Amino acid sequence: MRLALAAALAVSLACAAPAAAVDRYVPMKVPHAPGPKKYDKVWVQQLGSKRAKQIVVLVPGTQGGAGGITPVARDIVRRVPRTQVWIVDRREQAFEDVSVFRRRDPDAALDYYLGFNYRRVLGEDAKFVSEWGLRVQLDDLRSVVHRARAGGRKVILGGHSAGASTAVAYAAWDFAGHPGYREIDGLVLIDGGLLGSFSEANAARAKRELAEIRSGKVFLDLLGIGIPEVAGIFAQVGALFAYERPDAPSGLQEYPLLPAEFKPPFRVTNEALFGYAFDASTSPKALELIHVRAGQLAASGDPRPWQDGELTPIRRFAQAYAANDPNATEWYYPRRLLLDIDSANDVRQNAAARIVGLRLLHKREIDVPLYAFSTSLTQGRVAMGARRLVAGSRIERDVIVDDRRTSHLDPLSAAPGTNRFLKTVVPFLKRTDR
Repeated sequence: MRLALAAALAVSLACAAPAAAVDRYVPMKVPHAPGPKKYDKVWVQQLGSKRAKQIVVLVPGTQGGAGGITPVARDIVRRVPRTQVWIVDRREQAFEDVSVFRRRDPDAALDYYLGFNYRRVLGEDAKFVSEWGLRVQLDDLRSVVHRARAGGRKVILGGHSAGASTAVAYAAWDFAGHPGYREIDGLVLIDGGLLGSFSEANAARAKRELAEIRSGKVFLDLLGIGIPEVAGIFAQVGALFAYERPDAPSGLQEYPLLPAEFKPPFRVTNEALFGYAFDASTSPKALELIHVRAGQLAASGDPRPWQDGELTPIRRFAQAYAANDPNATEWYYPRRLLLDIDSANDVRQNAAARIVGLRLLHKREIDVPLYAFSTSLTQGRVAMGARRLVAGSRIERDVIVDDRRTSHLDPLSAAPGTNRFLKTVVPFLKRTDR
């Protein structure tokens, strides 16, 4: 009798306990692409229930890493049962020397990275990256999608910014006679997409930039100071100081290579400098791709601190950008990938698409449910692009949200209570899981 009661109690406790969770960052083998075979892998942050019947595969945007999407991914899997989120770090993450960042010592990171003692990758030494465009990206992504589909699970494909554009291209792509949309069960576009969402490359630009990229200028230089990886390094060093020593006076504020537009005219704390660099009210207008709405500098103090009060709590944001495995940035973003995405804008085989070798043959056949979220970055163009995709395809179910009170990175990092993306994507994902 005692044994029977113990067994019954064990069963009831197992049924009452939450499903075991997955939380891991793992490498995945992908097809060979130009360059050494050691780069034929990607990394995937996997979060959610081990009993998942649905996998949401998300692709970061321009110079974005999986760590930047992780905060909202954790919020999603807490709210959508039987679902995992997989965030894909592209193969170029292998170039990053994050050895000292793993020590979690801000001073050591400052000396090593901004003393330029880390292992650098120069474009002229990695000319093979000139061929790491959409074709390579989508072949790599397809390996992840196939892994996610194992056991009959549904796959919802999406991404943030240019990662959302990648997801649309995947749906329209022809994989040696197999349309991409047939391998997925939905699309989630987070402030990105095609069909006018961002820039468009014409034939002249495609020819000119392709020649320049193949000459050795293979990496995107976001800050324009001739060191492509330094934008990601600045972000992670600043985040590490902000997270580990939020109230200390900022030493990075005096660093000579930090552009003047990121430096307040008075002494601030580490947390305040980080907020000042990313907040939409103080960060340079030209860098809207990195903006959040986090609050403001305090009206007084020496050093002056940061005050939250908008969508993204600055400590939550700093925690994501100070992390490793995954980190939140991609130091070495291929210019070829950006060119190919802009050449894919029409989602058809126009002149630019043919020059860079795209295979966008199936837009009109796409028939999976679509969700799209548009922020202030494009003033409605992301939402308009999503509507054009619906009108030019066989998509019958769509949710399109245009929220211009939100900046570009807020959907990924806003507090759950203020994140309209989270509040609107959760019902969509619950429906696709039926």
